Amino acid sequence: MKLPINKFKAALSANETQFGLWMGLPDSICAEIGAGAGFDWLLIDAEHAPYDLRGIQTHLQAIAPYGVPALVRPAQGTTAIIKQLLDIGAQSLLIPMVNTAEQARQLVQDSLYPPQGIRGLGTSMARAAHWNGIEGYLQKANDEICLIVQAETKEAIDNLEEIVVIDGVHGVFIGPSDLSASMGFVGNPGHPDVVAAVEKGIETIVKAGKAAGVLAVDKTLAEGYADKGANFVGVGVDVSLLATSVRNLANQFCDTGEKSKLTAGY
Repeated sequence: MKLPINKFKAALSANETQFGLWMGLPDSICAEIGAGAGFDWLLIDAEHAPYDLRGIQTHLQAIAPYGVPALVRPAQGTTAIIKQLLDIGAQSLLIPMVNTAEQARQLVQDSLYPPQGIRGLGTSMARAAHWNGIEGYLQKANDEICLIVQAETKEAIDNLEEIVVIDGVHGVFIGPSDLSASMGFVGNPGHPDVVAAVEKGIETIVKAGKAAGVLAVDKTLAEGYADKGANFVGVGVDVSLLATSVRNLANQFCDTGEKSKLTAGY
């Protein structure tokens, strides 16, 4: 059995622009629907959505047959959590709230096997190694790990030049929502000052030769950020898509605040 190639990391290295879907519905059927929709990548968001470790693994298993790269965002980037996520088969991690170069360096250490890092060895119990079924997994795994750190505060943007040059950080994802709050424009990620900060951040990341990412559910903003050099852009959130769709449908047939007056003929 061979170690799976990290398609997401390969696309970043080729400087291909990729558009993805954020996943917050912790049901494997939702994962399959997202995987079959045609996106370039999916992100399992365990920071804000109610995923546990087994749920993340189930999502990875559901997505795998479709061949779509799956990223995982944990609630926080600790040594123990990163080890568990990598062992269950995640190859690409998006770590939230990385504000300093020191944090980023530690995350690199946590993500890699020795001698490059400190990731603990446990391949007999690791789905990632197919339970010791992948020959030479320990020697090859580091090559397929993709570490993305998330800059989503003013502090992180101020330290971006130091963060992005760290070896082992493959890209930086800018979170406009939290950044807008940090800049004093809470709930307004489309504010001109926030957009300008995101665009400047993308420029800094690209200049350093790393991949730049952003979440932008507004089509104009998403395309604008891609034009500025962002090569992995989240363009939708499954929870929001479902909520918007069902509300729109309800509004077509139901009075606001009242149950439908329609009958089934009896």
